[in-house]
Amino acid sequence: MELQRPLAFFDLETTGTRIGKDRIIQVGIVRLQPSGERETYQTLVNPGMPIPAEATAVHGITDDDVAMAPPLEAVAHEVLEELAGCDLAGFNVLRFDIPFLTEEFHRVGVEWSTADRRVVDVQRIFHRMEPRDLSAALRFYCGREHTGAHDALADVEATADVLLAQLQRYTNELKGDVGSLGEFSGDRQRSPDAAGKLRFDERGHICLGFGKYAGWTLENIGRHDPGYLQWLMTKAELPGSTLSVMRHALAHLDA
Repeated sequence: MELQRPLAFFDLETTGTRIGKDRIIQVGIVRLQPSGERETYQTLVNPGMPIPAEATAVHGITDDDVAMAPPLEAVAHEVLEELAGCDLAGFNVLRFDIPFLTEEFHRVGVEWSTADRRVVDVQRIFHRMEPRDLSAALRFYCGREHTGAHDALADVEATADVLLAQLQRYTNELKGDVGSLGEFSGDRQRSPDAAGKLRFDERGHICLGFGKYAGWTLENIGRHDPGYLQWLMTKAELPGSTLSVMRHALAHLDA
């Protein structure tokens, strides 16, 4: 791969999939350096809530496993430092891990933006080439079984191996730089907020992506139905990081 800066593969194991409701219980990171060297990081996180049995059935992490682990507040800046200065990669990272981590950081008072990062979603490359899950991807591209499935560090190790194998297999279709891979992954099609509740219109203005005013700019909603906008900002159960983007956009309009 042609890397201008480190590429950080990361994966989260969580109590569930509800952004803003569920919590992180494990973080795994593999930083692939321009030299090809790998640096790894992992930590368990005490979620401050019971881990549902259905979640434990997926990743195998129990309440006892995280009982003595630090809360996210204690490791957030450490995790942030591990991702600092890196482009990002992962398996389903655009749809799940980035919005989930963004919201969790916001909850503990840490603001994190990926706007200046290129993002390579190995799952999207895989699904466009060979529709399968991570275990099948590792079997198909690397010829081995994913024995550590749903362990955060094992998952990102496997994801890194799959991406490198994809580059070897699709030499004509894929370019070995993060910019091209991010474009292929669709990272420039992301929403203004990590949770995907908002959209950009053709002029780059922020619009709602849901509800009766889907496609309307925040400015137009404020003029047409200020009560609805006030309800969204104070009563609707929107992720805190989404509300932060909305407040920033509205403050810019007022200025």
